[in-house]
Amino acid sequence: MDEAYWNQRYLEAGFAYGEEANEFLKETLADISTGSILFPADGEGRNGVYAATLGWQVSSCDLSLEGKKKALKLAAKKNVELEYQVGDLKDLTYPEESFDAIALIFAHFSGDIKSDYHDLLKKYLKKGGYLIFEAFSKNHLAYNSVNPKVGGPKDLATLTSLEEVKDDFKDFKIIKLEEMEVELNEGNYHIGKGMVVRFIGIKK
Repeated sequence: MDEAYWNQRYLEAGFAYGEEANEFLKETLADISTGSILFPADGEGRNGVYAATLGWQVSSCDLSLEGKKKALKLAAKKNVELEYQVGDLKDLTYPEESFDAIALIFAHFSGDIKSDYHDLLKKYLKKGGYLIFEAFSKNHLAYNSVNPKVGGPKDLATLTSLEEVKDDFKDFKIIKLEEMEVELNEGNYHIGKGMVVRFIGIKK
């Protein structure tokens, strides 16, 4: 799924994944003091905008210019601001150890680059900073095959597992790490039961 794919999706009327923030993100941010936060793959901005309404200083990025346009409209609607860059994560630059938190919410990278991108993002997080992560697990394929409306990648290598998360973030203190079935109701493309991996970690 490349830039053209996401631009096409975000050109559709309405918000592909709704205007409301991800539930796991909302639960997690409720327990963390505000600061600076990075949202890779923030798409139409529902999560970044929500964090901004709580007082976070938000930086978002995504492959899609159309996603950015909608994100800025949503931010204006909510009377908040966020900094939003468009491009591939490897081509964007942020200062090292500059964020108090990074939120990877359904930010699925292909299997050949996933660990490299996770390593890159870890550099941007301050020591003691939080990583908030939710992604479809490898066991999600069974759910997607029964109900395509729940969405998610169909490539096993792009999906994740508890073992992969432990390995990619082994230099983090684990606050939460679990695989669980969830009921999603996020716009037009995350509807129904799915299987996710949720992780909250603190950079050592």
